[in-house]
Parts: sequence; structure tokens; C-alpha cells
Amino acid sequence: MKKSVLTRYRVMAYVTAVMLLVLCTCMVFKYGFDTGEDITFAVSQAHGILYIIYLIFAFDLGSKAKWSFGKLLWVLLSGTIPFAAFFVERKVAGDVEPLISGAVPAAAKA
Repeated sequence: MKKSVLTRYRVMAYVTAVMLLVLCTCMVFKYGFDTGEDITFAVSQAHGILYIIYLIFAFDLGSKAKWSFGKLLWVLLSGTIPFAAFFVERKVAGDVEPLISGAVPAAAKA
């Protein structure tokens, strides 16, 4: 597997996570303070498009890393839970790095 597959996943995971936090902030202002309806709409549209790109890159990484359906589903859904994508990205990077360097993970040896 090429390192670029992991790199583009990591970039989109961070971008999607940050955009989700921005969207949550916009929603608080929109519904809590009755302001910022236009910016909330723009941010929600941008997050939606970026999330679709994230799904494509995460699915590509998952198929190349041969993840189980449950793990793939968790990674795909982490882009919808505030702060989760940051933690999941770190876990995924740690799991995939040995595959890129050609080393066999200890769990696979057993």
C-alpha cells in the first residue's frame, strides 16, 4: 500500500473533523442565538461535500488495509461524531503504518 493512501485519508479526517466542529458552533449560534443562518447553511454544505470525499478516501484505505466491515463502518461514521475523527484517525494511522512499511503487525503473526 502506498503512503499517499494513508496521507489523503488523514488530511480528510482532520478537515472533516474541524468542519464538523465549525458546523456545531454555527448550529449553536443559529438555534441558540437566532443568528448566522447564512453561514450555517454554507458551512453545512461544505461539510457535506468534504464528508463525501472523506468517505471515499476512508473506504479506499479500508479496502486496501482489508478491514472488517465493523471497523470500516466505525471509521466511516467517525466523521459524524464531534471529536471522534481525531481519535479514530490516530488509531487508524497506527494500525496502517506497519502495512505501509511492509512489516507484519504482531496480531497477524499469531
